Amino acid sequence: MSPASHPRPLAVFDIDGVLADVSHRLHFLDVHRWEKFFAAAHADPLLDEGADRLEEALDHYDVVYLTGRPERNRRLTERWLAGFGLPTGPLYMRPDDDLRPARYVKREVLRGLAREREIAMILDDDPAVVRTLEADGWPVELATWLPHSSTLQDAQENQGRT
Repeated sequence: MSPASHPRPLAVFDIDGVLADVSHRLHFLDVHRWEKFFAAAHADPLLDEGADRLEEALDHYDVVYLTGRPERNRRLTERWLAGFGLPTGPLYMRPDDDLRPARYVKREVLRGLAREREIAMILDDDPAVVRTLEADGWPVELATWLPHSSTLQDAQENQGRT
């Protein structure tokens, strides 16, 4: 078989809390200002640990992003990635009208990806996502370099917003 018939396994990276430092915009979640929270994502600093992990993964895997950000923020997200010299995709985002907890959205996307490709690693900062994916047997790791915010967790799990 040709090498093209054996694509490299996938490394799946979350963005917020793994690559992007969202701490400067969390205050918008306290008052449910969702559009302002997402609009401020262009100013997120890059998290060095996440960027280093991404660079290492690129040596061995094809990288895809799986984020709870809504689809309407695709261009902003792609520009942010490109601004730091990171690959801009493939980028899997939450449909704008999907308010399920992030763990269910991400599980569904991963199941679809796994039908076509081997998933070698997943890196996410949401403990609920990690617990769910671990229970399903996925090779997932909790990103701990940005302390996880209870405000962000509430947005992800109870409000289906990120």
